[in-house]
Amino acid sequence: MGLYEKIVSGEEKIAVVGLGYVGMPIAVAFARKAGVIGFDLNAEKIQKYKEGKDPTNEVGDDVIAGSTVEFTSDPSRLKEARFHIVAVPTPINLDKTPDLNPVESASRILGRNLMKGSVVVYESTVYPGVTEDICVPILEEESGLKCGTDFKVGYSPERINPGDRVHRLENIKKIVSGMDAESLDVIAGVYGLVIEAGVHRAGSIKVAEAAKVVENSQRDINIAFINELAMVFDRMGIDTYEVIEAMNTKWNALGFYPGLVGGHCIGVDPYYFIYEAERLGYHSRLISSGRQINDGMSEFVADNIIKQLVLANRTVRQAKVVFFGVTFKENCPDVRNSKVVDIIKHLNEYGIDPVLIDSWADPEEFERSNGYKLSGEEDAYDADCIVIAVSHNDYRERTLKEWNRYFAPGDNGGKVIIDIKAVLDKDEAAASGYRYWRL
Repeated sequence: MGLYEKIVSGEEKIAVVGLGYVGMPIAVAFARKAGVIGFDLNAEKIQKYKEGKDPTNEVGDDVIAGSTVEFTSDPSRLKEARFHIVAVPTPINLDKTPDLNPVESASRILGRNLMKGSVVVYESTVYPGVTEDICVPILEEESGLKCGTDFKVGYSPERINPGDRVHRLENIKKIVSGMDAESLDVIAGVYGLVIEAGVHRAGSIKVAEAAKVVENSQRDINIAFINELAMVFDRMGIDTYEVIEAMNTKWNALGFYPGLVGGHCIGVDPYYFIYEAERLGYHSRLISSGRQINDGMSEFVADNIIKQLVLANRTVRQAKVVFFGVTFKENCPDVRNSKVVDIIKHLNEYGIDPVLIDSWADPEEFERSNGYKLSGEEDAYDADCIVIAVSHNDYRERTLKEWNRYFAPGDNGGKVIIDIKAVLDKDEAAASGYRYWRL
């Protein structure tokens, strides 16, 4: 009986290392089909899961409470599994180079608890070669085992879209790869237990690693194109959304819109490709340019906030600016690499200390990761400028009249609305006399 059959029969378990926005949904999904050990070093997070609380809001409290996942922060429990999925974050350093410390640390912990006959699958986004050239040597060193003989490895890039209730783990085709045909069969079989959309067998681990960074680099470039247009159209006095709406009447228009590109995927993954390309002697031009454009959008928005305040005859340093939304995307509590934070930092340089409000973000997590405090909506009143930075559903549902209640009394011409995500009707705002600007 092979490893796949043993997992199906319940004789062997699956372990998921790293229980964040990616790892936790994976653990919960597999727990419906097999025994699962969910491991994370963060004991506080593990305790929340044990209490049936889902801080990521990816599957919900009820699902967590009813799951059979054995949540633990004890690394020795990893010895109980033979199929391991590593789903830890892979951020970037301040100089935009890959920060492989999380995946290396996870490999060391797993290596110290790796048993013969195991299969290790990495889901963390990396540049081609990391799994075999960096992770495997760590696993061998820590375990004393030999890859290919005592254990095998594979790579299956995560494709979960945080906050997306339509495209879920189960209905997104999964790329799988293995170091040889035997490991690929096992990995494809195990993932096939939960992936309803099926799996795509990549030709090699490096192909699977490359596919992930290319997916997000492609989106990054497309958004960068629209963002560059938005900056030029702003100078021309042309509304970008109106241009896109006109363009989208053609069947082959791609439908991208301008915006802030943050989060832990699109705003990070291209740098992994750029790093490895430059290490091999090739300077990426297109992808690097796209990153520069998208990273510069926060400053562009901040400058326009200042410009609109001046045009509204507001004293910049004394202006009360209120941000609605600080997460990296709508309807999601994830605040990692939020570009809204970069806007705030630019405003700080002008002496503006904005009031920050978000109906989704966890205040403690936001302050811990970004150094800023969130306020309640009771602190939003008497504003000179409101910035609708993230299009959470509850923000989209508010009428212009409801937004108006946050402004200080006075003529609408002195009230500034910065609508980054085009939540409001531009014509209605203009007809009501507000100083309205959108990206």
